[in-house]
Amino acid sequence: MFICVLEDYFLSVIQEFKAVGKEVVISKKEKRTFSRVVYDVKFQTEKSIKIKIEVDVDPPMKFDTEQKLLLLPYSFMTRCFVLSDLYAGKIHALIFRKWRQRVKGRDWYDFEWYVRKGVKINFNHLQERISQFDGIEMSRELFIEKLKERLADTDIDSARQDVLPFIKNPEELEIWSNDYFLQLAEMIKFQN
Repeated sequence: MFICVLEDYFLSVIQEFKAVGKEVVISKKEKRTFSRVVYDVKFQTEKSIKIKIEVDVDPPMKFDTEQKLLLLPYSFMTRCFVLSDLYAGKIHALIFRKWRQRVKGRDWYDFEWYVRKGVKINFNHLQERISQFDGIEMSRELFIEKLKERLADTDIDSARQDVLPFIKNPEELEIWSNDYFLQLAEMIKFQN
């Protein structure tokens, strides 16, 4: 199982942090939704840093991956989702996430980023996610309708407040409004 393989690397991660003078604590917690396991990697700099690693133990299929070269902390290759499939995951969260009282402004920020960059969404992977997690089939037209409902009904001020601590230039959020996001929805591009 992938999780066991991932946990095999934790000792090496701890040793690498120790080599640069940082104590790291890795803890595991089971998440009840979407069959995920979550690991928290915590260490101290001038601020306390926590990195959350979510492992989906039953991921939706119909996705593509690619090899990417990373140069830091040393050169290595890694396999990752292509942008069109990451976009599908983000848009699924934006539409179907159960917010309760808290809007995830980061979902909105990421949605804006994907549209601005002209990334085409992999609708086949999005439909696979919707089918697996929500038990429904959805056409592109129904997807756009559901997205627009979510965009029209969201408290944009709450979304803005959630993302504000992560933004260097708060003025870039001044354009945010329900109408702004509805117009972004009109600019979504799909893979063929």
